[in-house]
This record gives sequence, C-alpha cells and structure tokens, in this order.
Amino acid sequence: MSKLNKILPDGWRSKKFGDVFQFISSATFSRDDLSSESKGIGVCNIHYGDIHSTFSSSILDCTKEQLPEITKENVDQAKLQFLREGDLVIADASEDYESIGSSVELQNVNGQKITAGLHTFAARDKANDTSIGFRSYLFKHPWVGNELKKLATGSKVYGISKTNLSSLELVLPPLPEQQKIARILRTWDELIDQQTKLIDAKERQKKGLMQKLLSGELRFPGFEGEWETVKLGEILSIGSGKDYKHLVQGDIPVYGTGGLMTYVNDYLFDGDSVCIGRKGTIDAPQFLTGKFWTVDTLFYTHSFKNALPKYIFYVSQTINWKKYNEASGIPSLSKSTIQEIQIILPSIEEQRHIERLLSRTDAELQLLNNELKYMKHQKTGMMQQLLTGKVRVNDC
Repeated sequence: MSKLNKILPDGWRSKKFGDVFQFISSATFSRDDLSSESKGIGVCNIHYGDIHSTFSSSILDCTKEQLPEITKENVDQAKLQFLREGDLVIADASEDYESIGSSVELQNVNGQKITAGLHTFAARDKANDTSIGFRSYLFKHPWVGNELKKLATGSKVYGISKTNLSSLELVLPPLPEQQKIARILRTWDELIDQQTKLIDAKERQKKGLMQKLLSGELRFPGFEGEWETVKLGEILSIGSGKDYKHLVQGDIPVYGTGGLMTYVNDYLFDGDSVCIGRKGTIDAPQFLTGKFWTVDTLFYTHSFKNALPKYIFYVSQTINWKKYNEASGIPSLSKSTIQEIQIILPSIEEQRHIERLLSRTDAELQLLNNELKYMKHQKTGMMQQLLTGKVRVNDC
C-alpha cells in the first residue's frame, strides 16, 4: 500500500496515472499552421498555449469554444488520432511553476475532428476509474499537485515527461462521489464563466464609449465648442523614474512597467500622474495618485496645463504606443517622442464630465472583478474540501 492510500478517506484509493490512462498521439503543428479566423482542413487542434491562457475553464465545451483549425495543406488525416468525449489534454510545459499540469477535459465533441497539439499530452481513461467531468480536477488535489511539481524539470520553462506523468499517483473517490463532486464544481465553473462574460461585455462597452467620448463623436448637452489639437508636451511634463535600491523598506509604492514592485521610504512624486513605459511594456499606461516612486523603465507625468490627469489617462489608453516604438529589440519610447504625440482636447469642464462618466464605468468594472475574484476564491476553497474528502458528498 502506498503512503498516499494510508491518508485517504474511507472508500477512496490511489492509482498511478499510467494505470488509469492511455496516451493518445498528439499532432505537433506550430501556431503558423493554425487559424481561428479562416477555414482549414476541418481538423481542430488544441495548442498548449490555449490551455494556459485561452480556455476559461478546465472543462472544454467544444460547441462553445472557437478551436483553431489546422490550415497546413497535404496533411494525412489517416495518421492523426482524434480525441473523444471525456479525453484529457494536458500541457506538458509551462513558464509558470504553479501552472504545471494545466489541463482540459473535452465535452460535447459531437463528431468534431480534434487533435491534441504542440506540447500537450492527450490521455484516455482505459479502465473506467474516472468519471466524465471529474478528470479535469485530478491534478487539483493538493497532494497530487505537489507531487506533479516535484516531477517537473527545467528552470525558466518547466516540463513533464510521459514517464514521470505515468508514475504520478492520483486520488480516486468512488465513481458516484466523483460524479457529485464534478457537478458541484461545474456549477461554480458556470458561475465564473458567466461573470467573466459579463466583464468582457462591460469592457467592450467601455471601449466603445471611450472611442465616442474621446473623439468628440458623442458630446454632453451644453458643450458645442471646437476641440483643440495639442501635443502632449504642451500640456504636461515628463519625469524619469530612478533606481530605488538605495532606499529602505517603507510604505511608499514602487512601480515598474508591470505594476507594483515593492515599497520604500521615499517618493519621487506626490499627486495624480499618468505613467508610461520607457522600455519593455510601453503600451500599458498606469494612473497613479498620491506618493509613489517609479523605476527607470517607467516615465511619470506632472505639471498638467489645461488638462485633467485622469482624462489624459483615458486618452492614453486609446493611443497606439507600439506605433511609436523606437527600438528593434526591446520596445522603447523617449520623452521627445511622447511629447510630440498629438491629441484633441476639449475644455476642462467637458474633460471633467467625460472623466466622471468613465470613472463610474471603471468602478462598475472593479466591482464585477471583485465579485469574480471572490467566486474563484470560494470555488478553490470548496474544491480543496471536496477533493481531499474533508467534505463528503457520497450521501447527498
């Protein structure tokens, strides 16, 4: 008996992955051979990148997700092994240590021709040890997840092999209990999916509203004057970030192009500012307020003239910053380039009306995102309880 079996709830057991599943051949087509926009050869392909970032749930509903098709010609389909209902597709590589073992379980295949793609393993239950809908949660058990991480190799990119995966012990409740656990967790997934779609719709609504308000296409009643064309350098000043390593820990936030980095005991600026990437991520402006410090890859703005900082932040979100990139390698911007960018500017009072409306939209989005975060937290807690047997559903 394995060490794992000794700590499992009554009626539960452990079994090696290789004894539960058989591997299905994958088709290693590159991204260049796939397209979600144009019709290919009628065969869909699940790329490992989609498992990590595209699919919103560990259950892949093949009737709802837009799966990329193989566009490469002269593919011998007779040599491809197509996936079936309930098959598991696992990403075998990840840059994020916590994402090792990310997987999706196929549902509603309905005769579609689907193959597992680059850097994936496809697995099929060969002994009826697992229930459809439960397979996608097999790696979510804390013990199993930790063991899987131990099996991963690499430093910058972590990978797992078929041999290592085959030796991994899985935690298996009785089939009826698996089915009930899957139904409960699927309900949470559906709630999270609905909330995510609501946020996406709100984001699109905000984007359309911004385009109309910031172009002058949509005006508030009482505002009819012409907008002025100005250069950014005429309405604000640009400050350079600095190294912070000579400072000690404090309560002043330090920001880089990726957001908050740490806290120190001094500040570069105190007030409202639009921060723009100098090098690296140049297309994600940030609005900061109060005391803060920025590193040397992030410009901050100050001394605004006839312009409200928050309004300029909204304008900055509509600028194609990559168009002004000055480097062939790591994207870069200079102060002089930013200063020459032209925008159209309404009066301060009209700016204030636009800013208030968009700020209310941001507040609504923040509320929706907070609710989504809470749902995910609740699901994670419930999942841990159910998958470890601390909460039993066999009598439900």
